[in-house]
Amino acid sequence: MFAIIGILLVFGAVIGGFLMEKGHLAVLLQPAEFLIIAGAALGTLLIANPLHILKSIFGGVLGVFGKSHYSKQRYISTLKMMFELLNKIRRAGMLSIEIDIEKPEESEIFKQYPEFIRDHHARDFLCDTMRMAVTGGVDPFDLDQMMDLDMEVRHRCAHQPISALTTVADSLPGLGIVAAVLGVVITMGALGGPPEAIGHKVAAALVGTFLGILLCYGLVGPIGSFMNKETEEEHAFLYVLRVLMVSFIKGNAPVQALEMARRAIPFHLRPTFEEIEAACRGDQPQEPAAEAQVA
Repeated sequence: MFAIIGILLVFGAVIGGFLMEKGHLAVLLQPAEFLIIAGAALGTLLIANPLHILKSIFGGVLGVFGKSHYSKQRYISTLKMMFELLNKIRRAGMLSIEIDIEKPEESEIFKQYPEFIRDHHARDFLCDTMRMAVTGGVDPFDLDQMMDLDMEVRHRCAHQPISALTTVADSLPGLGIVAAVLGVVITMGALGGPPEAIGHKVAAALVGTFLGILLCYGLVGPIGSFMNKETEEEHAFLYVLRVLMVSFIKGNAPVQALEMARRAIPFHLRPTFEEIEAACRGDQPQEPAAEAQVA
């Protein structure tokens, strides 16, 4: 939502200021200039990147127009889910969660949290780690190193589409100059004609530079920055899961593991201790209440 507002504000402010200075909007409508810049930018993107990165760029761009996957409520529900999972281990042993981690889509615990099941990165990160813990014989330090390696690889791969999009953004002003130079070439060929025609061609050439700079700093660059922040938020989310699992595997009680994980949540999303405590025990008495309402 904010991304749409921001894009409208960028283009609205630029066009509005142009109109306030008595500019003619039709002068900015130069399809040929836009075709040169956008087509060349898309071509460089295809040349420089394999298919899986192109798909990631497309998904990341679409994600700009959606809501963030890592809200405060997401952290609360995840910690509540982990509290239920760890308590099950505490009561029945590590082998009791074997079905949960082997088939998370069929787990009675995970099925209550569809957002977690849809997030295949976090789901696989959790299940693969707990699978190693269930097999036994893995030192907590080695398990922590394994998760650190996994997070590092994920983080590096997640930055590849961002780097590709940033490279395209950096090239847009140069491609705008290319379009402007071509416009100047056309203008030079029209010398000797009516002054109005020459002026129109010069204006069209300058629009190429304008479009390149505007698309770089007003659209593509900010989209890349947003994708980078989403990647950092995912990394922070996985780090919270890592802290929680290592703490429990080291022998801490579920409540202690949850508190350590809560302290690892970024400040602007971190729930209070009371909120986590209420969430962990608040949903259990809600089922009888719902049944009473139905009755």
